[in-house]
Amino acid sequence: MKQLSRLQIDIMRTLWRRGEATVSEVHSDLQQDRGLAPTTVATMLSRLEKDGIVRHRNQGRQYVYIPCVSEREVRRSAVSELAERLFHGDFGALVNHLLKESDIRPGDLEEVREILESQEEEDASSSL
Repeated sequence: MKQLSRLQIDIMRTLWRRGEATVSEVHSDLQQDRGLAPTTVATMLSRLEKDGIVRHRNQGRQYVYIPCVSEREVRRSAVSELAERLFHGDFGALVNHLLKESDIRPGDLEEVREILESQEEEDASSSL
């Protein structure tokens, strides 16, 4: 999947939250934080559609855009690209970096431990 820009991700978040939206609705949602022209939003949605990330249906004279990929798929693709580019595909090095270089909130490490334990149990049961 093509890596998305920050603006494209913001547009996609609107679509994921709403389920579908017109250019006007996306523009309205982003206007306060971004100050974009409606034509910019329309152009970005058109590019996302060309890349297969959204599709549209006609509603009168307006296009209603619908996401074709989930937020989870976009995250997975972005993290995989980051791991490949910066850590030569070594996810352990990526996790190590995140744990050592990030501000860890109370409870974060316990959550990571639980995820690791769950993954280990899943791996053990699938190898039987």
